[in-house]
Amino acid sequence: MKLNELSDNPGATKKRKRVGRGPGSGTGKMGGRGIKGQKSRSGVAINGYEGGQMPLYQRLPKRGFNKPNRKSYAVVNLGLIQKFVDAGKLDAKAAITEDALIASGLVRRKRDGIRVLAKGEVSTKLNIEVTGASKSAVEAVVKAGGSLTVAAPVAETSEA
Repeated sequence: MKLNELSDNPGATKKRKRVGRGPGSGTGKMGGRGIKGQKSRSGVAINGYEGGQMPLYQRLPKRGFNKPNRKSYAVVNLGLIQKFVDAGKLDAKAAITEDALIASGLVRRKRDGIRVLAKGEVSTKLNIEVTGASKSAVEAVVKAGGSLTVAAPVAETSEA
């Protein structure tokens, strides 16, 4: 086989449609756009327009609500904490605080606090102090002989 004998599989490539190249081409004159009107002209985008009828996206009811002051927690799994302890990036003997988690590189930023979830196994006795934790995470740490204390997040109180 030589370079000049190489070819694509049949049906792999398709010829480009050359529009407006004379009457013999089949797509000459108006180039398949029909006669006059907005859509026959260039530079027109009418997404969601239904010819003056109320569009579908406006006929359907609105749903849901996004709480403007909702809390956003950084999430850490127990398995990852254990992995960092095994690697020596976290000290299991000292209390594992939110600042320690950030310093080790396990969490990038604190946000409204750090929440611990129970994915993964814990074998070391750990003393963790975070803003939030799932019940199963607390149970898993206690079962391993450690403690997981959940500190209340620092709330911005406004006296009225």
